[in-house]
Amino acid sequence: MKEKVVLAYSGGLDTSVCVKILQEKYNYEVITVTVDVGISRDELIKAAKKANRLGARHYAIDAREEFARDFIFRAIKANACYEGYYLSTALARPLIAEKVVEVARREKASAIAHGATGKGNDQFRFETAFRILAPELKIIAPIRELNLTRRESMEYARKHGIAIDATPEKPYSVDENLWGRSIEGGELENIEKEPNEDIFELTKIEEENNEEIEISFEEGIPIALNGKREKASRLIEELNRIAGKHGIGRISMIEDRIMNIKVREVYEMPAAEVLISAHRALESLTLPRNVLKFKKIVEEEWSELIYHGLWHSKLKKALDAFIDETQKYVSGELKLKLERKSFSVSSLKSENSLYEKSLASFDEKALSSKEVEGILKYHASKA
Repeated sequence: MKEKVVLAYSGGLDTSVCVKILQEKYNYEVITVTVDVGISRDELIKAAKKANRLGARHYAIDAREEFARDFIFRAIKANACYEGYYLSTALARPLIAEKVVEVARREKASAIAHGATGKGNDQFRFETAFRILAPELKIIAPIRELNLTRRESMEYARKHGIAIDATPEKPYSVDENLWGRSIEGGELENIEKEPNEDIFELTKIEEENNEEIEISFEEGIPIALNGKREKASRLIEELNRIAGKHGIGRISMIEDRIMNIKVREVYEMPAAEVLISAHRALESLTLPRNVLKFKKIVEEEWSELIYHGLWHSKLKKALDAFIDETQKYVSGELKLKLERKSFSVSSLKSENSLYEKSLASFDEKALSSKEVEGILKYHASKA
């Protein structure tokens, strides 16, 4: 009887090639796992059919609500952002790894596998999680171990009759979940050239008129959109649709990967950009200056940990505790004005507001100018 390997499977080029390599070169019975963290239903069906055609037993796991509630919401509380990127792919990898390990144990597999390359970030994210969660299982990375380029993978797929969407003309690598969509490779590697409009899906402008929306937060978590309470995944999906049709959330950047390789990355993240910006605005109203200042340090460290695949680390758990304490006060409502490719906070309110109009207003005398003179005498001593 062949030993079993459980493969984190997207249905894309690399993971489809991995199925055949694991079967033919490594002589394993392959079990594929696709975790739905915001993939379209068509893509899920396509992945299942492709896995079955390749001779693998397939698991499809619905984790949309778990991803939104336990991962995205924690990222919002942390204002998670790495060099301008809101961590969509990075956030999903630890959850996918957890589900792959669960299936591996259920199937009594001896190994787990992924399709990450030797230059990318996902090898760190998957393997770090695998080693922490299941140190007893062997890890196999066929694309990295055989040092396959994307074109070599396409050639391997052609020779083995594996249907793929990528072509030499459009060899983009796309990853999508509730929190965003990433596009890399192909013509995007020519950083002197503007990305073609046809690579975008979530941020195509379909609405030219301005639009006002309201978002309600409770202890740092978005709970309602335009006065309607929604479950976590549904709120994010709806905000992706609303903000995306205004062209909001498009990011093109030079990013420092874990291996210190600079790459061009293109992202579409409408809900992420709006929710984290709104959350920051509400924090500015409800948290004192010294807490905000220190939290920025925590946020940067937290975001880098997630980018580097250290979701399950002890430091990340310790930072979570600090962040959770600050969020006890971050409740309220904001109105945002959405325009073409931009938005702004038009109003905000909270029962925990630290704003006092009587102190801030130039037309009020709650703060005596005479009292300020005493402060001014000693302020210069800090210089």
